[in-house]
Amino acid sequence: MDARDSTSNRDVSSSGGSGTTTGVGGGEEDPILSVTATLAKDAWLHFNSRRFNECLEVLYQLKQKKEDDPKVLHNIAIAEYSRDGYPDPKKLLEVLNNIEVLHNIAIAEYSRDGYPDPKKLLEVLNNIEVLRNIAIAEYSRDGYPDPKKLLEVLNNIEVLHNIAIAEYSRDGYPDPKKLLEVLNNIEIATLEENNQLMTPPENQMATLEDNNHLITTPEYQLATLEENNQLITTPEYQMETFEENNHSMPAPETQPNKRRKRKSMVWEHFTIETVSADSRRAFCKQCKQSFAYSTGSKVAGTSHLKRHIAKGTCLALLRNQGNQQTPGTPGMNGNGSMSDPPRRHYRSHSSAYISFDSDRCRPEIARMMIIHDYPLHMVEHSGFVTFLKTLEPRFDMVSFNIVQGDCVSSYLREKQNVMKFIEGLPGRVCLTLDVWTSSQSLGYVFITGHFIDGYWKPQRRILNVVMEPNPNSDAALSHAVATCLSDWSLEGKLFSITFNHPVGEPGLQNLRSLLSVKNPLIINGQLILGNCSARTLSNFAKEVLWAGREIIKKVRYSVKYVKTSEFHEQKFLELKEQLQVPSEKDLSLDNQAQWNTTYQMLVAASELKEVFSCLDTSDPDYKEAPSMEDWKRVDILCTYLKPLFDAANFLASRTNPNQKTFFHEVWKMHELYHSITSHGDPFVISLAEIMQEKIDKYLKECILSLAIAVVLDPRFRMKLIEFSFVKFYGKEASKYIKIVDDALHELFLEYAALPFPLTPAHAEDGNFENMKTEEISYNELTDFDAYVETTSQNKKSELEQYLEESLLPRFQEMDVLKWWEENKLQYPVLSTMARDILTMQVSTADPDSVFDTEIKELDEYRSSLRPETVEALVCAKDWLQYRSATEVSNALVKVEDLRS
Repeated sequence: MDARDSTSNRDVSSSGGSGTTTGVGGGEEDPILSVTATLAKDAWLHFNSRRFNECLEVLYQLKQKKEDDPKVLHNIAIAEYSRDGYPDPKKLLEVLNNIEVLHNIAIAEYSRDGYPDPKKLLEVLNNIEVLRNIAIAEYSRDGYPDPKKLLEVLNNIEVLHNIAIAEYSRDGYPDPKKLLEVLNNIEIATLEENNQLMTPPENQMATLEDNNHLITTPEYQLATLEENNQLITTPEYQMETFEENNHSMPAPETQPNKRRKRKSMVWEHFTIETVSADSRRAFCKQCKQSFAYSTGSKVAGTSHLKRHIAKGTCLALLRNQGNQQTPGTPGMNGNGSMSDPPRRHYRSHSSAYISFDSDRCRPEIARMMIIHDYPLHMVEHSGFVTFLKTLEPRFDMVSFNIVQGDCVSSYLREKQNVMKFIEGLPGRVCLTLDVWTSSQSLGYVFITGHFIDGYWKPQRRILNVVMEPNPNSDAALSHAVATCLSDWSLEGKLFSITFNHPVGEPGLQNLRSLLSVKNPLIINGQLILGNCSARTLSNFAKEVLWAGREIIKKVRYSVKYVKTSEFHEQKFLELKEQLQVPSEKDLSLDNQAQWNTTYQMLVAASELKEVFSCLDTSDPDYKEAPSMEDWKRVDILCTYLKPLFDAANFLASRTNPNQKTFFHEVWKMHELYHSITSHGDPFVISLAEIMQEKIDKYLKECILSLAIAVVLDPRFRMKLIEFSFVKFYGKEASKYIKIVDDALHELFLEYAALPFPLTPAHAEDGNFENMKTEEISYNELTDFDAYVETTSQNKKSELEQYLEESLLPRFQEMDVLKWWEENKLQYPVLSTMARDILTMQVSTADPDSVFDTEIKELDEYRSSLRPETVEALVCAKDWLQYRSATEVSNALVKVEDLRS
């Protein structure tokens, strides 16, 4: 409660308890000031004696003297509220805020008397705090679960605060900075470590302003309290004033007049300018409005400056901020108005205090675990716990179960976004099934969806990770596919499935039976199932390597002999230089889990075979050297492995290899394996027969899907099929060409019969309401449709027109999907068909696993987790990766828009 009057740019000091006041310069007494000061003191005395009616009578008299003084109105409201017995506990914080005024009175009186007795000040302060603590405890009783704890916290805060002030006063103010440091530490440690039951005064005032209209206008708090009186301020202002004004009043020779460096955040927005000989004002850098800063030796606080930038008073700052936050200033709340200023316990010259938000930390920890594949148990590791506690003591550590639940929650949130994305797709979805194993002999089927979005861009998302106890059973893959179709509502949207796991005829029949019920089969399911080409190439390569396993052992020993000894390697290089062998390849041992490294080892060793032969004669320790016949067979092995290496390298270098692009690689393999003539060496004959048989079987399984994809490339159409099939099948080429042509026409007719809304000119725009209206209007013109059909019997279909057009030039790389997007109006049905066919995948392997010779194995840690958790971690990581890329892309688009 404060009932003292305010005057502009004056010091108010009492003398010996009388009501007289003098100006700063010690001039004559102001009669109006004397009357108002006396009334203010009387009101204060009545209030302190809890005679609220008498206090109100005096305040009403004071109101007649200062009718428009908002502080008088404020004090009347407080007295009336106290008189009525605190009817509303929610308004108690208003009273508590004003009890601080009593604290200021004690300091002012103590200062006025020249600091006679520090003990007396301590006693007064403690008595005042008893009133404060009782009031808070009563308020807590009605809302807080433990009022005693709150009372204890408040007592601890204020006792430490007051002891520090008293000890500082008793010692003659030896070091103002030390007091400020002590007070700050007390406030920070106690408020934070005791669950923040107490808020700092500036937050109390902000809450009272927002929720309780008994507090007067901001002009009163900013101007009257701080500019004109300077006794009623927050503890932050008191601390600054202790330093800046030096209330210890030491002699000039003992205390130099050195002002501390300004550290408050407000100086990022204000400048100090001298307006007269004894007056300086703070000017806002944005709106140029001025505020009181110093008059003579008196220096104002910074709270009124903070509120100017925090409460939205500065319109220029608001305009400059827009929807963005300016560093060092408070942010915007959800309603678009300025939010309360953040609490700042620690100050720095260039940064503002950022409040701790524990609710935001847990999702970020889960995101970190997902993105970086960290083990979930890491949150319980002692080193991690110690690190976080050192970084932020207030953080409540999470357990394995909590972070596991947070990761699953993050997965479910992201799944909703992906599901909405897939629901809006204009075309069909192709699935790839990548089967992993584990140390427990369990199988994990990684199911990835591939599709073309509305912008004609290829997309992929990992949709499921399904644990299969018996991955080699005939029902394993069909169960995983059924799970995916049900989980993502893909019934009727599936176009093809590519898998890397060997499946017998019963397993394939199970898949076909499932898909015939859940999904309409295109051309009787001839395109629905396909093997992973990367796995097929690896199997081919393993056959070649197995045939030459004894020779490869000798080469591997020779390379190991050279590379594991510096002396041997140096000697080998000297021999190479003497023999002037032109090869630039370096020897390296192979990784038998990836067959490409074995092929590269054989190629390098074959080019250096002369050096190895010379090493055999010059180094008696070098044994088991390959013979000249062995080196010939190494060349044969490299010949058979090269087309496989080129084809697999093509798959590894493409982010989205499809049937169209892979057809050329298969053609080259077929050409090579069938071009090798009969050879006298049984090794070569046997190997040639094996590879020819395998490539013919592979072509029989996948030639239709490969050929149809090639036809939809406007650079080849049917011409490349006709040309290549002559080489594939010789005299029987026409039969196989007709099979492709018939399948292509049947497929086109099936797409032409699809409902109208699926045509690309409308579906990809997502304007389904307009399509429905158009469909109705078209159905009303059935007679017209019949007329068009009878009069246009000789008109060629889209497919026939497309096949008869001239081929596009092949001299440069072409985006076939882009071409179909640009020609979708000319070929509405054919472009829809092309979008689905060009989505078909030839491989399930990632680029880094194309050359693997073994099935991938899930690590032991993930194998120990629940299947649902494994799925959540794998899928969420994939989705977050694509979301981050989308956010960056959108940001770049916005930047480009701004530049243009």
